[in-house]
Amino acid sequence: MLARLIAILGDFDLAEESLSDAWLAATTAWPASGVPDNPAGWLVTTARRKAVDRLRSNSASDRRQRAWGELAITWDLGDGSEPIPDDRLRLIFTCCHPALSLEAQVALTLRSLGGLTTGEVAKAFLVSEPTMAQRVVRAKGKIRRAGIAYRVPDPEELPERLGAVLAVLTLIFNAGYLPASGSEVVDVDLCAEALRLCGLVIELLPHESEPLALAAMMRFQHARRQARVDASGVPLTLEDQDRSRWDAAELRQGMDLFDRAQRAGGSGPYGLKASIAALHVAAPRPELTDWGAIVQLYDRLLAWEPTAVVRLNRAVAVAMADSPAAGLALVDEPDLAAQLDGYHLYAATRADLLRRSGRSEEAAEWFLRARGQTDNRAEHRFIDRRLAEMGRAVPG
Repeated sequence: MLARLIAILGDFDLAEESLSDAWLAATTAWPASGVPDNPAGWLVTTARRKAVDRLRSNSASDRRQRAWGELAITWDLGDGSEPIPDDRLRLIFTCCHPALSLEAQVALTLRSLGGLTTGEVAKAFLVSEPTMAQRVVRAKGKIRRAGIAYRVPDPEELPERLGAVLAVLTLIFNAGYLPASGSEVVDVDLCAEALRLCGLVIELLPHESEPLALAAMMRFQHARRQARVDASGVPLTLEDQDRSRWDAAELRQGMDLFDRAQRAGGSGPYGLKASIAALHVAAPRPELTDWGAIVQLYDRLLAWEPTAVVRLNRAVAVAMADSPAAGLALVDEPDLAAQLDGYHLYAATRADLLRRSGRSEEAAEWFLRARGQTDNRAEHRFIDRRLAEMGRAVPG
């Protein structure tokens, strides 16, 4: 609904405020007259009217003051022949405008259209919530000042926006694959929405390898969802999962997508990530995982994405291919530690490598640190089990 309203109104803030007004109106109208047959349509129509009311009441000096009557003709979004038929995907492509920095594109899109809170977006970028809130505000401001049009990009413009769009879809999927809060280890609906949107991107750009590779990687990971927790709801690491519980049909879909990506020349960052995921799911037993090949793929990925998170993941692969001590040496590099300070997966990774190295006292301290850096109760249960295994008291 927000995506539709932004398309209609051409203003993020006005769309958000008007939709909020519509929800408030529904709390009064629906208990009295019943829920309408088309609740979403009722809300969008009501929000549009509320927007007209807001514009009518604005002072002449208001930055959004304009002829409110023009809203009457912006309701028609076309005859369905647009290259992007899905409201949310259309607005994702619109937000991913090259006039904005890649970081601003992704942050604004995730906050406005990805279904994520500012706090969740901040966690995805490893920054504080106030910092992320300011980035979103600045991105909206630049759109207004630069007069960036809220329109469907022409087909020839789509490829230049593809990198940001795929980054958005990746972070939506990641937010579902490991929610920042709550009691579940996976938000299936959020993962499914990312997969759906990625499928639409593939339909739009069927000859591009990177959307195919991203969809393959998502399928490989999503196929493991049933095996990611035990009967008590405690998360399991990849090496501890019962691989017979992985979704075989979804793995086949992932392999089909991966093969298509390879045939399309998939050698970009998502192609490399899909290759890493394919090596994991191809191993019938954990000890048969080709960790040496995974390290080499991470070496190539670093040339595309020299980020702290990729370096952390590579350190884990080195630990598995060589030794926990070798991985720990990479994790302890000062610049990496500084960049990932406060990131719970960094603390959890260091804790696990210390545990594997036989340094249980230090490991327990780092597990406790990781526990304090996440609000996800499923992860708390996992850490509590590790602490109990090491004979340490579990936080009350």
